[in-house]
Amino acid sequence: MQLAAIIVSLVLTAVGVALISRAVAQIYRYVKLGQPVPAGSRTDDPKQRSITLAREFLGHTRMNRWGIVGFAHWFVAIGFLTLPPTLAQAYGQLFQADWTLPLIGTFLPFELYIEFIGLMTVLGILVLMAIRLLSLPSRAGRKSRFAGSKAWQAYFVEYVILTIGLAILTLRGLEGAIHHVEHYEASYFVSYPLVLAFKGLSTATLQNLIYLTAMIKIGVSLIWVITVSLNTNMGVAWHRFLGFPNIWFKRNADGAVALGALQPMASAGVPINFEDPGEDDQFGVSQVEHFSWKGLLDFSTCTECGRCQSQCPAWNTGKPLSPKLLIMSLRDHAHAKAPYLLAGGGKDAEGNEIATAEQLANVPAAALAEAERPLIGTAEENGVIDPDVLWSCTTCGACVEQCPVDIEHIDHIVDMRRYQVMIESAFPSEAGTMLKNLEKKGNPWGLAKKQRLAWVKEVDFEVPVVGQDIEDLSETEYLYWVGCAGSLEDRAKKTTKAFAELLHIAGVSFAIMGGEENCTGDSARRLGNEFLFQQLGQQNVEMLNMAFGEDAEEGIVVEKAKKKIVATCPHCFNTIANEYPQLGGEYEVIHHTQLLQHLVDEGKLVPVTPVEGLITYHDPCYLGRHNKVYTPPRDIIKAVPGLRNEEMHRHKERGFCCGAGGARMWMEERIGKRINNERVDEALSLNPDIVSTACPFCLVMLSDSINGKKNDGKAKETLQVVDVSQLLLQSVKTPADAVADDSGDSAESAESAGAANTS
Repeated sequence: MQLAAIIVSLVLTAVGVALISRAVAQIYRYVKLGQPVPAGSRTDDPKQRSITLAREFLGHTRMNRWGIVGFAHWFVAIGFLTLPPTLAQAYGQLFQADWTLPLIGTFLPFELYIEFIGLMTVLGILVLMAIRLLSLPSRAGRKSRFAGSKAWQAYFVEYVILTIGLAILTLRGLEGAIHHVEHYEASYFVSYPLVLAFKGLSTATLQNLIYLTAMIKIGVSLIWVITVSLNTNMGVAWHRFLGFPNIWFKRNADGAVALGALQPMASAGVPINFEDPGEDDQFGVSQVEHFSWKGLLDFSTCTECGRCQSQCPAWNTGKPLSPKLLIMSLRDHAHAKAPYLLAGGGKDAEGNEIATAEQLANVPAAALAEAERPLIGTAEENGVIDPDVLWSCTTCGACVEQCPVDIEHIDHIVDMRRYQVMIESAFPSEAGTMLKNLEKKGNPWGLAKKQRLAWVKEVDFEVPVVGQDIEDLSETEYLYWVGCAGSLEDRAKKTTKAFAELLHIAGVSFAIMGGEENCTGDSARRLGNEFLFQQLGQQNVEMLNMAFGEDAEEGIVVEKAKKKIVATCPHCFNTIANEYPQLGGEYEVIHHTQLLQHLVDEGKLVPVTPVEGLITYHDPCYLGRHNKVYTPPRDIIKAVPGLRNEEMHRHKERGFCCGAGGARMWMEERIGKRINNERVDEALSLNPDIVSTACPFCLVMLSDSINGKKNDGKAKETLQVVDVSQLLLQSVKTPADAVADDSGDSAESAESAGAANTS
């Protein structure tokens, strides 16, 4: 028995070590195929990055949001990393059954730790196996977060871990028996029942059982090593290693997820100068090798856990996009194409092969076939990513927020969109109207600039306009960035007027840019038209800097703290605060709910008039997940007397998108259930009197759906959809003020200067 155990174990070890060494080298070469990243963008502040890695792993910060799953996974992960000494002991036991590790083998704390972690690893993996079996796609269908994952790989990994954990405890029991443990000892506090079970066996039998169990432990471990070595795209196994560098190299050293700003468009690791782009600059991603090395590392690190998929609004409403399946497709394609690329294969800008026939002579036929696949293409075209998948994304950020290994899904999706839009001009036709309007009129509706000031005539107080009523913003506390929707869309204009009136009541000095405002470029950028975003953004930054009194020619610089901007649109807020710094625009930007909460806290706005009814609040993605603003809107709602607040099932970090982000506001929804209808159905399950939000896009999408349901008799006629600021204004005003306002509503409803229905 002993000789057979030694031979089997050593042969498997030799094969496993050789194959895992080759696999590590393959993955390293494969990741290096990716493009460079901008200098320092992934290696700045190494100390903080190391702290972030330790915090995310040891704290399981993302996994622990899932309750028992995170708890069980923590023990499995810790066991995987800290139980290798038991493997070393098993090798020694092949040659001498009663062998123990030198120094630490009989060290009580070490033995206690092995007993505890061994048990918790077994219990942890049993919990994870049970959760998987209860959530199989055969039971839950599309709602299963494991739908589309490679099931055999997951089962293989789980049963390997279970077998190894049981082998560790069995060996502990055999060790106690062969070392003649006569009474209960703390060092065997878990395995003592096994010690008693093996106690009556002869020494020869105990030795043979140790040889056998040690061989099983080593053999199963090496079979796992061999299997994962032969499947370098086996993310459910490789994430145990690749997760560490992927987290360390994440976008933000402080641990913040890759949301908020999109990354500047780069070619070969250098940001593209859109005023004078290079002849060889690569615009977006048209081949998998155009992704950065961090992108390729992202793809290989995917665990196929499906947390992103379970939260994705597109997937949840019957659309083909699953962030998990998208990343898996890119990973499998990249690994399959890697031999071709490593041999020097690739295409130039005209689509001609750059490698010689001799270079490609030894490339496997499968890799050559993979190289011919278009990155974006339909099933008939044998594309890796279907166009419907690419254009279903709302960039809501749910996938990025939930990913336990920090994959940056949105950046990769937008990079693919950039090539499709800027080079191929291949995008949903409805979005073309929006782009043309932005180019010609500076707003998505194509309305005249003077329309941006129409709402000012509808309020009974002065609203200063920079360049008309005041020269600059030097004597004004805030610039109110009204935004396209806030100026031009009827429903959003109500928010604009309510917020402006609240500022007036609170005595806050503010001004607007009026017709000088252009769209911030949020929709253009997320659609993929980076050039148009750069154009609009540069114009706005120059205009804003001049408005704040900054003059580059005269060397006048205004510090950021004195350049205060407040925005009612989260998309404008996000773009100006997080993306305009890429264009030289540094401003202190807040959302209107943050300012209103501050004014309420200071007593400058006092809600006194009750607003009766049950309210539920919808978190805008670009306010919540992208910028972590969850509390101010809720605090305002709490301050309004009479309101009873109830949260929808999906809220805050797990809030559900309205369907308008990622330029989806301007595209038709032809596949599956409309996302806004899904969100409204969730709200209606609470039977609310008011649905509130803090975003003009959300306001439009939610009200469109609710109006439709009112027409179908599925929602009560009295149900309101309002911005938080409208609620606050209603409560700040006295009943007499409200009556006076009501008398003017008929005049407002009669005016025809509305905007198009954008849904």
